[in-house]
Amino acid sequence: MSQIRQKHLPFAPWADPRTRRLPGIVPIEMADWLEVDDAYGPQMAERDRLIATMPERVLALTPRAQAAAAELLALVLAQLPTLGFDCAPGRVRRPDGVEVTLDPAQPMATLGRLVQEDLCLMQPGPDATGAPGHVLTGAALCFPAGWTLGEKLGRAMMGIHVPVAKYTDDIGARVQRLLDGVQPGRVLMRGTAHHSNAPLHNPRLEAQGRAPEGDLPYIRVERQGLVRLPVSGAVAFSIHTYVVDPADLSAEQAATLAEFPIREAA
Repeated sequence: MSQIRQKHLPFAPWADPRTRRLPGIVPIEMADWLEVDDAYGPQMAERDRLIATMPERVLALTPRAQAAAAELLALVLAQLPTLGFDCAPGRVRRPDGVEVTLDPAQPMATLGRLVQEDLCLMQPGPDATGAPGHVLTGAALCFPAGWTLGEKLGRAMMGIHVPVAKYTDDIGARVQRLLDGVQPGRVLMRGTAHHSNAPLHNPRLEAQGRAPEGDLPYIRVERQGLVRLPVSGAVAFSIHTYVVDPADLSAEQAATLAEFPIREAA
């Protein structure tokens, strides 16, 4: 069960008609892409621990994604000064006071230790099975919600979403059109939400199926972003994870949650 929780939920996808139903995409400014919230310190401490102790589970980068990863690191670094980071050549001091050495040879590990967002690289082209679309070629994925990076790496979107029943061929085609249309400098954002009793790092293999629900005391929200990298052409998929106690929802969030249950909004 997650011991790291936000006391305030900045984004509730069920509370906005634009994000309430799939795919729920809205454009946002690049300046609003990344966030630092009230759980930054504890989340980053957990990210540091995962990257140090199990890098093979939370980091991946295929050879074809090397240039895209370097481009993504440069893009993220350009956003940090406005978010309370102290940036200098070769190092960054985070808002929690931790200093991170910038390692161009390990771009995904460096990214994973700077921002709360998990970051995945999606590149155009068929996967190993010949399936068309955008293929997952790299990631810093510390907080998976019921999926495993090693199992999904190298797959196109339909393969990544096995065994999600809600991800139909129709949804897959709409998502692929969306990925094809993402333009540099324009961020697209959507959200998902579900009840949860799991920790932030919650990998699960496809063969395990869905986890038994049991007691689900918290709400887990993902604020997902899509950004086209102009040089490599890759799409960066970002996932900012919030876990909150329902008692910490705002009055409006609690009221709209009762009207639009998140099992429908997720």
